Amino acid sequence: MTTTLEHKAPVIKHEGGGLARHQNFLTAMIGGIAGAFIAWAIAHHLLDQNVRTTSDAVAVLTGCGWIVGFWFGIGALNAPFAWLVGKDQTRKDQLYYAGEDQGTKRYWKYCTDHKVVGVQYIVMTMVLLGAGGILAMAIRTELIVPGNHFVNQQVYNGFIAVHGMLMILALIVAVAGPWGNFVVPIMCGAKDMAFPRLNALSLWTLVAAAGLLLTTLAVGSLTMGWVVLAPITDQAGVGMDFFALAILVFTVSTTVAGVNTICTVFTMRTKGMTLERLPIMVWGAIIAAALGLYAFPYFSLVEALQILDRTFSTSFFVGTGGGTGWLQANLFWLMGHPEVYVILIPAVAALFEISAVMARKPVFSYRTAIAGMVGLAGLSILVWAHHMFTTGWAPTLGGPFMVTTELISIPTGLFFLVLIGTLWRGNIWMKLPTVWMFGFIANFIIAGITGIYLSDIPIDNQLHGTMFVTAHFHYVFVGSVLFGAIAALAFWYPKVTGRFLDEKLGRIAFWLAFIGVQVTFMSMFVSGLRGMPRRYSSYSFIFEHTNFITTIGAYMIMAGMLVLGGAVIYCWNHGEPSGSNPWHANSLEWLVSTPPPLENFDVLPVITEDPYNFGKELVRS
Repeated sequence: MTTTLEHKAPVIKHEGGGLARHQNFLTAMIGGIAGAFIAWAIAHHLLDQNVRTTSDAVAVLTGCGWIVGFWFGIGALNAPFAWLVGKDQTRKDQLYYAGEDQGTKRYWKYCTDHKVVGVQYIVMTMVLLGAGGILAMAIRTELIVPGNHFVNQQVYNGFIAVHGMLMILALIVAVAGPWGNFVVPIMCGAKDMAFPRLNALSLWTLVAAAGLLLTTLAVGSLTMGWVVLAPITDQAGVGMDFFALAILVFTVSTTVAGVNTICTVFTMRTKGMTLERLPIMVWGAIIAAALGLYAFPYFSLVEALQILDRTFSTSFFVGTGGGTGWLQANLFWLMGHPEVYVILIPAVAALFEISAVMARKPVFSYRTAIAGMVGLAGLSILVWAHHMFTTGWAPTLGGPFMVTTELISIPTGLFFLVLIGTLWRGNIWMKLPTVWMFGFIANFIIAGITGIYLSDIPIDNQLHGTMFVTAHFHYVFVGSVLFGAIAALAFWYPKVTGRFLDEKLGRIAFWLAFIGVQVTFMSMFVSGLRGMPRRYSSYSFIFEHTNFITTIGAYMIMAGMLVLGGAVIYCWNHGEPSGSNPWHANSLEWLVSTPPPLENFDVLPVITEDPYNFGKELVRS
């Protein structure tokens, strides 16, 4: 008998991902620190140490090293470099980057799945709000009684600057980040975002920018408040360089995200999803994205010019060299007021979705809701100079800017018309999202009315620069936008996790936060009406009682947020199971499984009705 032995070559199994298999948030931090150190060493060695601007140039280059190193470490540059050397990604590579079969570790990686990016934005928003909230508690602890007893004025100014910008960044992404990524592509019937890699880049660029912003606390010298007014910025320390670079990097993040959202909605909608059938949340996302594309470049231009003034001795904002601080003020507020509505519009759009579902009614006047958002976005670019009524700049333009500012109350009123019209005589389901929605409505009425006062020049001349203004915009941001963002979180939380956000803990958090908002900012209104100025770490004894009350209210808000944060974390794995469509809603994100498939739909749906006709069949496959 003859036996033949066949020798087979070993089969080599190709796994996708390549270098990305070894990259995550930890390697990004290591890469960022290494990049910053290398850039610092090179700059420190090559630049002339006798030049005044050297320290600023070193700081800017160090920050650039951090960004590039962070991008390398997280894997954001893998695909571009592979393309440059002629190695396109394989299908297995693409699936690895999308997080297929990776479990929870994909949330710590550069992942192109828009749903993973949405969850990452939830975490990032909580981190930013937490850091900003800690600084808020430090500020209020300083102000609980008169006198500098906690920090000095310079450190206090740094707290104000970083707190303000952290909260602004957090609220910009609080709705548009998580839900503009997780649910908007599914709502319009798309399998993914138009540019998945850029989508992941926008998230991790925001993380890198936040790291730069927090660095300003370590290096100090940011002593001019969050509006970073020139020419004081020219005299500040290197903290100003990190702050300016953080804003430039953040603008990259928002620009990439905004373009991606608009392209996704307009090029990847499923069959039958006409513009008149788009859910209002989708409209809110694209309107806010478009407004951000207009507004944020102004802020990046301000910070770029400040970097040039500080590192190359230009004089865009330095009067002795022919520049002017008015240029900085106008450029900043050309961003600063539209930015309010970049924050507000997605929150309001989310509330339209919640109101229709929880009242079991169609949205009251769908076109009016969209017209209100478009009108608000349009008018918001025409009102920036009301921030400069008291400065002496262009006094003859005061009247026109007062009129445009007051006109904003019209599209704002349309929001309330649609919300209340939707809820009116509806079979309202008083679940957790509805509770936070009603909190938004109550607080935003106060925010809107006090804003009308401040739009009138005679009243603004008396109240500008006082705690009254601080109370007004905190009613907008904390009392309104934050409440709307939490309502959206409670509404879509079951779609992300398959579990409800705990009703009891959520209501405890609501009442602590809602009562805390009234105590904090009503007493702050009183302080402002009595003449207490903003941004001071010490004050006269006549403001002692109102500041004590304000601080106690701030502690209540923080307690509510801690309860809510604990509920979000606990319920992620231990909450009550919700099923795929616990609210019996009709929009597409509720009609797919929980969690949604990798590409959202096995077969793309065909849309025959808008999502607000309850009781009618919407989709056929």
